[in-house]
Amino acid sequence: MRDFFYSLIAHRLNKSKFSLFLQSKRIIMTFKITILGSNSAIPTIKRNPTAQLVNHNERFFLVDCAEGTQVQLRKYHIKIQRINHIFISHLHGDHFFGLIGMISSMHLLGRNKELHVYGPPELENIINMQLQASQTELIYPLIFHPFNPDVHDTIYEDDKLTVKTIPLNHHIPTCGFIFKEKKAKRKLRKDVINNLDIHVDEFVKIKNGADFIDDGGKVYENKELTYPPPPPRSYAYCSDTAYHEPVIPYIKDTDLLYHEATFMHDKADVAAEKFHTTTIEAATIALKAHVKKLLIGHFSTRYETTDPMLQEARTVFINTEAAVDGQVFEV
Repeated sequence: MRDFFYSLIAHRLNKSKFSLFLQSKRIIMTFKITILGSNSAIPTIKRNPTAQLVNHNERFFLVDCAEGTQVQLRKYHIKIQRINHIFISHLHGDHFFGLIGMISSMHLLGRNKELHVYGPPELENIINMQLQASQTELIYPLIFHPFNPDVHDTIYEDDKLTVKTIPLNHHIPTCGFIFKEKKAKRKLRKDVINNLDIHVDEFVKIKNGADFIDDGGKVYENKELTYPPPPPRSYAYCSDTAYHEPVIPYIKDTDLLYHEATFMHDKADVAAEKFHTTTIEAATIALKAHVKKLLIGHFSTRYETTDPMLQEARTVFINTEAAVDGQVFEV
């Protein structure tokens, strides 16, 4: 469909202008994470429990949905009706108690397009029970996608992105998610294309890797006509978990890793007892997985400020940031 759209544009523009149009498509797609909640189980005035919005190419994916997530979305000027996919990591309340309110608000606001919810199988019964108890019949299709948190599997895929589960080690079945871009097509070089008599129908073949032969029989290799697309980017979200090295193969070389760091390392015994991670442990996972950047979050309410936690994590993995409600991180 997109290539057909380009063909229509080509008929309305001269060759030079069309090449400029193609050049404009070199802009790297949006891939950013908005932190809606960075605290653990109990909210504070400054930190809401866990929720994040992943914006990939202006498609919105919600990851976990704690109580108060709707308010956070409004506070940061994000329209909830643009969210079409919601991923729930596990069934502890600070990760999904805001979901039924979100579903209900979308209904009350007149939503008519599908909403896809991904989560442990038990979540479907919870949603249905809440809707039945309130005698709510949704005016839009709600499609539930159950997954096994103990299995690394693809749960979402489109032409540009895949989302896979990451099995974690927590009190109850829990998983994280990894968002990975697919490899894009090669990009046309306007400085070369402008000087050749190439019909618009050939552009798609060239972008797919084909060489070009002109009317005189001269062969132009694909590498002369194109340049490589930007490397695919990735974002890994590791929800509640104890220190768990089996995640490393799934998140290896990730561009941005979010990993819970509920406690500072002097509370390592408490973290292990509660199946959570310390700052040092999260940084160690990042180091061993060779990720480019680490983002820590899910902070215990006992910490009024996260500065000491950030400093401690950086003693192991220097390229670490602390999740802050409302902050946006580029992948």
